[in-house]
Amino acid sequence: MEATVVQALGEGGFEKLVAAFYERVKSDDLIGPMYPEQDWEGAEKRLAGFLRFRFGIDGEYIKERGHPRLRQRHIPFSIGEAERDRWLELMGEASDEIELVGEPRELLDAFFAQVADFMRNRPE
Repeated sequence: MEATVVQALGEGGFEKLVAAFYERVKSDDLIGPMYPEQDWEGAEKRLAGFLRFRFGIDGEYIKERGHPRLRQRHIPFSIGEAERDRWLELMGEASDEIELVGEPRELLDAFFAQVADFMRNRPE
């Protein structure tokens, strides 16, 4: 799976995807406020770094931040179904923008759906 996604995205593909995603998040009324306004660049760097690590491109994320501990890092934020769904919607729009299609898109969408659901920390 990893090689298929990486090959489709090409050099700098995760950075392009994450930049397109955060352009949407900045003006989103539901999940935008969860992000520190003064640290958009840092948020982009962390997500792109995590994706580069997860898909086997490099280990810089681990060197800088250690184990991802995604749930623990997101516990301060109230994340329910609406937040999960919006995150996925915005990431889907970002994937559309960079024209990620076919099997790589399906694989990445499935990965994002699994991670986004895992992040939920609020009962509905």
